[in-house]
Amino acid sequence: MENKSLISQQIAALLEEPDMIAALSNVSACINMNYANLNWAGFYFVKNSELVLGPFQGKTACTHIGFGKGVCGTCWQTKKPQRIADVLSFHGHIACDSDSRSELCVPVIVNDEVIMEIDLDAPVKDRFHETEEKEMLEAAAEISAAYLKHSWKI
Repeated sequence: MENKSLISQQIAALLEEPDMIAALSNVSACINMNYANLNWAGFYFVKNSELVLGPFQGKTACTHIGFGKGVCGTCWQTKKPQRIADVLSFHGHIACDSDSRSELCVPVIVNDEVIMEIDLDAPVKDRFHETEEKEMLEAAAEISAAYLKHSWKI
């Protein structure tokens, strides 16, 4: 077995569930339970040329986000993780929750296309570091593999 983090191993086990919404609901709960100081952990799906809210744990959230808009839209546009220490200093930040102060958004990529994103928000500045980014990139790879394995559709 490759050297995966404990949370990545837990997420891989949850992704054995063939129903996408059920699996990702449990994945968001797993992330929320494993990381302290979060106020939101969940998913946005790429649908009809925008990001649409998926399963999550936490406060109510923005339902639709445009390409290139805010942290999530930038993640989609660049196909790269966005680890923002202070969202108030991020030009164009979308304040879905006024309590959020830092954010980590990681793309889930299938066939070179972003199909969804993992998004984490925290009520404290500089909450996310290289460790969480690495773990969420591992989770994104597991989700991408499950998407193909189970023939999920968004």
